[in-house]
Amino acid sequence: MSAPHILLANVFFAPFSYGGATVVAEQVAHALIRNHDYRVTAVSMCCRYDLAPYVVVKSEQNGITNYLINVPASRSYGELYDNPNVTSRLAELMATLQPDLVHAHCIQDMGTGILTAAATQNVPVILSIHDFWWICDRQFMIKVDQQYCGQNPVRIEQCKGCVDNFWAAKMRFDHVQKIAEKAARITYPSSFALDLCEASGLAPGSGVVWENGVHHPKQDFFQRQAKRREKDNRLSFGFVGGPSQIKGWPLIKRAFADLDTDDFRMVLVDGSLDGTWWKDHTFKDLPGDWEVHPRFSQEKMDDFYAEIDVLLFMSQWKETFGLAIREALARGIAVIQTDSGGTTEHGAVSSDRLIPIGAPASQLKTQIKEMINGHPREQAVHSVASFDDQAREFDTIVGDVLAEVKR
Repeated sequence: MSAPHILLANVFFAPFSYGGATVVAEQVAHALIRNHDYRVTAVSMCCRYDLAPYVVVKSEQNGITNYLINVPASRSYGELYDNPNVTSRLAELMATLQPDLVHAHCIQDMGTGILTAAATQNVPVILSIHDFWWICDRQFMIKVDQQYCGQNPVRIEQCKGCVDNFWAAKMRFDHVQKIAEKAARITYPSSFALDLCEASGLAPGSGVVWENGVHHPKQDFFQRQAKRREKDNRLSFGFVGGPSQIKGWPLIKRAFADLDTDDFRMVLVDGSLDGTWWKDHTFKDLPGDWEVHPRFSQEKMDDFYAEIDVLLFMSQWKETFGLAIREALARGIAVIQTDSGGTTEHGAVSSDRLIPIGAPASQLKTQIKEMINGHPREQAVHSVASFDDQAREFDTIVGDVLAEVKR
């Protein structure tokens, strides 16, 4: 039997890539082709004023054909989660491409029509959940006051103070829950995400945990890390979250402002597309040496990680996963983190070291000082799944789903 042909749906895809879920989609796709002889075709979104609405543009990069559906910027609330025009384009693509399976990976803006179109053509669907789009009108369970919602389980009746139109939000909530039942399997990147979504009514019993992989360090990484430490033996902290409250920047700033030592470095990553995250920020009133590292690609991430000893992950909301944490642990970099949901599901976690969401800056300050006082100290390299590992697990899931279809 030949390897399956998968139609991979993701809101972004190369050559227009953005976000962690897109990184996972692209890397797993290439691993499936490279290691398991899959054929993968992608469908994604674009929003260009120079193209007609809903026209489909064909592109190709690194051996994967990508069909981009051009959506207009001025779409209605309902069209953001169930757009008949997008569904029509998806159905036409499926009829032409004849995939064995659809992988609905990260489909906000694309909408639930991918599952509807697949069902009408008897194509099985594996649905992957990466954030809380399926149970939260605001996608990340972050309220209008920039505080984490905290519902567990999510009950739409409790969302009245957060949404613009409760009845529209309820229609959306009911719709996506019904559509999710069309999936043959639903994958979640963590047990936390699975438990919360299923408890909130999202197709209970259909879910499996499928952890995200990461790029492992290149062969010369540890030599580069050692060379930097030999040149400058100060402890070096790193932060990739950007200057937002929900990622913990105010907490980090307060904790460092109260330190009584300046014998350390801090490297802040500017993850914005236009280099504006830290443009108007000054660090002259903070101890230590502060610098901004430009946005980096997956291929260049070692350039950043070789510069740090400790990663700060101060998320003030419960996330589904933590790619940066795994990337750091695979490189022998210590992590100071909050008790932020699926980000804590790794082998290096110590429950008594997790900083509760909403805790005062003094708790972070204590751990920062302990790190500085304990330096230099080599950190263990932890076993973390690679994208090849993730693709291998997905191949097993695909095999199970296709076997069920044949029965």
